[in-house]
Amino acid sequence: MAEEEKKPKSNAEDAKPEKPKAAKSADKPAKAKKEKPPAPEDKPFNEFIEQEYLPALKTAFAGQGVEDMEVSFAKQKIPIPGLSNTDDCWQVMGSWKNGQRQFNVYFPDEDISKQKVFSCVTSGGKPSTLESFMIDERKVTLDLMVFYTIQRLNAQKWLVRN
Repeated sequence: MAEEEKKPKSNAEDAKPEKPKAAKSADKPAKAKKEKPPAPEDKPFNEFIEQEYLPALKTAFAGQGVEDMEVSFAKQKIPIPGLSNTDDCWQVMGSWKNGQRQFNVYFPDEDISKQKVFSCVTSGGKPSTLESFMIDERKVTLDLMVFYTIQRLNAQKWLVRN
């Protein structure tokens, strides 16, 4: 049987001091992580619409050159021609050009992440079509809601002419 030879340690290895293991001190408190403020979308529905969405819409419309934008938020019946028995629904209503251009964003479930419906109308009439709004978005954010509202009105060529 052959015995394994042990190599002698070199002087360089002997000279290396052992690294002391980092001991956690019980005296030092752990650094507290700064808590992120909640996202605007985490606010209760009414607060989010009134404090975040409406002001952001006004700012976005001003950026599009619409200075006389009036936006409001109320719970009322959906204005469907010929149908008077609809339930009340939260709506964001916008108008400009002395009411000649109007749009509504409806929230039947009082939740921005659930069903939303859009309508628009010219010259103070009733909306002829209610359209699904933002149906493909997995996560609904303030920026997306504003973007899609502006985009939808641009599709009508109400904000920017092509």
